Amino acid sequence: MAPSRDPVAPSFPPLPPLNSAAADDVLDGHLWLIELIDGTGIRFRMDESGLLRFAGPDGAFADDDAVPPRLRPAVRHVRSRFDREALRDAVDDPTDVAFFGVATHCRRIDYDWDRIPPFLGTDVWAGTGDRFRPPDAAAAIFEGTGLDAVDAVDREIPARDFDPDAYEVPESAWYDGPAAGAVVRNKRGDRGRLVREDFDDGSAGSGGDEAPAVETLAAEYAADERLERYRKTVERCGSPATVDALADRVVEAAAREAPVRIRAETGRSRADGTGGGSHPIVDAGRLRTAAVERVRAFLDEGPESR
Repeated sequence: MAPSRDPVAPSFPPLPPLNSAAADDVLDGHLWLIELIDGTGIRFRMDESGLLRFAGPDGAFADDDAVPPRLRPAVRHVRSRFDREALRDAVDDPTDVAFFGVATHCRRIDYDWDRIPPFLGTDVWAGTGDRFRPPDAAAAIFEGTGLDAVDAVDREIPARDFDPDAYEVPESAWYDGPAAGAVVRNKRGDRGRLVREDFDDGSAGSGGDEAPAVETLAAEYAADERLERYRKTVERCGSPATVDALADRVVEAAAREAPVRIRAETGRSRADGTGGGSHPIVDAGRLRTAAVERVRAFLDEGPESR
């Protein structure tokens, strides 16, 4: 059955536990096993003008300011990497194609953040056929449009040869440790998840953790070597490396990598779909203020002093 549509893209495909009744149809035909990434689902579609419109688990984002800070690196990454002309050349109506993936950020697993992309593609929905593309086709589409897809652990395994009870979750491609689990898919689009036994599949973090001081976060994420990296990235994209631009990068990097929840409004609960509800909360405005001081000092020094 086709997923429901919203202004941005079809809804996320269900991913029930493989041992549940909802996943009864998965173990049929030939299977693909894909690393389960511990992050937040994000989806997007290109409109006729070439603008990419994004949504999270709870619905579409009205604009980039509405995107939770920890998801902004993924949105920025897709905007800068996505090859719009490649999509236009490949299909008659690019607006009929919806892309799904995972925004990678700190929930339960501390990935190698320099190695794992901010966005990893998982699915492609072709509206003309009202279906999700098979996993091999989806991976090729992501590659063709300039984005990385999640890693396939095994391909084309006959379902009769696959024993979920005996399956051992492999090492992750994105840090030195085991994957969160595996997504098991057949080519009809049915899927289910296998999660390793010692992995908490609920909320992330420890409710008793104390939030780090904003000065501590700023010292780590606005260190000179990081600011130099942000400066080069901003300028490579054709924008000036202003105080505001680099301070934004500091807040976004901390939101993505640190085991905290950085919110623009700490006084109001907001369901942003990012999970990790028991991580300690840090005010984005206070962190940005601390970052601005460090960014301004960095830019005032000039490259000759570094």
